[in-house]
Formats: sequence, C-alpha cells, structure tokens
Amino acid sequence: MKRLHVHVAVPDLEQSIRFYSTLFGAEPVKVKHDYAKWMLEDPRVNFAISQRGARSPGVDHVGVQVDTRAELDELAGRLKAAGSQTLDEEATTCCYAKSDKTWVNDPAGVRWETFYTFGDATAYGEDAAPEPKASAGACCGAAAAAAKEKPAEAVGGCCS
Repeated sequence: MKRLHVHVAVPDLEQSIRFYSTLFGAEPVKVKHDYAKWMLEDPRVNFAISQRGARSPGVDHVGVQVDTRAELDELAGRLKAAGSQTLDEEATTCCYAKSDKTWVNDPAGVRWETFYTFGDATAYGEDAAPEPKASAGACCGAAAAAAKEKPAEAVGGCCS
C-alpha cells in the first residue's frame, strides 16, 4: 500500500514538533536533533520536518512511499514513460533511513520522490536533496542549474 510523503523545512524544530503533534493528535515516531517524522494512518501519510539543507521554510518536497521495490520500479517506469527526466538513487542514506529512490520535478518545478525504505540509519545522510533536470518552464534554483551542468547520475544528495 502506498503512503503520501510530505517533507517541510522548518526554522524551529521544537516549536514545529509541538504544532504538528497537536494537529495530528500524535507524537512523532522518530525525533532527532534536526528532524522529526510522523507515520500517520488517518490520513495515511509519512510527514517529516527538518532544519537541514532547505532553500527556505515551507514544503521542501512531496512524494509517494511504497512498500516494495517492485512498486518503486512501477512508479518510476510511469514517470519515465511520461517523458519525465528522473534521477534514480539506490541504497542511499537519507532522513535517518536507507532507501532506493526516484526523483522528478513536476511541470511547475515541485520536487517529488518515490521511494522504498528498507532500513534505519544512524546518520541523516547528505545535506541537499538531488534535483532532476527541470521540466520546461520550471524554476528550481541553484540545484537545478547544477543538474543541467552534470549528467543526472552525477547529481548526488538526499532526502525524504
């Protein structure tokens, strides 16, 4: 079963943990010095906040978390079939987890990740999430510009 993922960059982690815990009526399932995550069933969402590598406070990226590698391959295949420029990462460490991922920018430049998590990690991972090449008309900032100068496979990073 798939789960929506939303990652929000926040300026004050403790204040945001209190806010979202009240909003969701639940405490986070994972809290680190720079990160917190809720795995909610109603609504079914993996909601994460952090103080790492964001260009500015607000929604950093959205995504779909899957339960199997086969589901990840299916979603990545759909994106590629639609002609989207994707960036695949295997066995990456990000957000205190080990995952396989596919990243894409939607036509408006919103970063999406599809990912399959297969283990926990003791470190957050890289500081910046990778960006596939921007879709036509998208404005994605410095990371997208860097992606244009390098092949997609060379752009490294993290995050969910």
